[in-house]
Amino acid sequence: MNTRLVPLLVIAVFVTVAIVVLAGYQNKDRNAPSTQPSIKIAMSGQYPPFNYFDNTNELVGFDVDISKEVARRLGCEPKLITADFDGLIAGLLAGKYDLIIGSMAITEERKKAVNFSTPYYISGAQLFVHRSSNISGGKDLPGKVVGVTLGTTYEEAVRKIKGTKVNPYTGVPDMYLEMDNKHIDGFVTDRLVGLYGITQAKRDFVPAGEPLYKEIIGIAMRQNEPELLNDVNEALAAMKEDGVYTQISTKWFGRDISAAEE
Repeated sequence: MNTRLVPLLVIAVFVTVAIVVLAGYQNKDRNAPSTQPSIKIAMSGQYPPFNYFDNTNELVGFDVDISKEVARRLGCEPKLITADFDGLIAGLLAGKYDLIIGSMAITEERKKAVNFSTPYYISGAQLFVHRSSNISGGKDLPGKVVGVTLGTTYEEAVRKIKGTKVNPYTGVPDMYLEMDNKHIDGFVTDRLVGLYGITQAKRDFVPAGEPLYKEIIGIAMRQNEPELLNDVNEALAAMKEDGVYTQISTKWFGRDISAAEE
């Protein structure tokens, strides 16, 4: 072998190894941005105030801030991706992204396909109606038309109420318009989303009765990545411990939403 070629071969091998290492997720020093790998994080972009596009077309919200902070603590550059909610898990399994931080409820059915982190907030499924409506809760839904977001646990729950017609939509804003046009009698979504949204949109909608059920929300990832699961859980725990989680939550809701609403 020509000894002059040895240094060049060593350099080539080193570069190849470095590229392979950086191609996938790994927990790296957050203070070394020049060598940070990226981590792809998905959400619907239609779920204000958790994740949505503002009037400058920037993706913002509670989930967005949580995503950026989790990525920072993993030593990664966040690459945020939006897709229809009902296709998020399929996209994750197909390798289009690494995490779903999009207000996805932890369910037994979903746990068959993906791993979930420890919960990062808890809320509830709430029915909203026109202020003038005579609907006082879930018991009044038979015979009514109810809007839900396609692929959510809300859709599953409302479909189980006999005699109720379900109209699925791609996002909550679509249901506001349908309510305005009286195409639906009410809609079911996250209680925090509804309360925030109707205030921001200046709609005359109100919650009807108590939440239908509690929802525990987690970060989803593929099942063959236990290291990533451990690192995400550690990042969430650290955020809650050092107060950053509370800061983000207070920014969007005026309080800590990690526990069930009173």
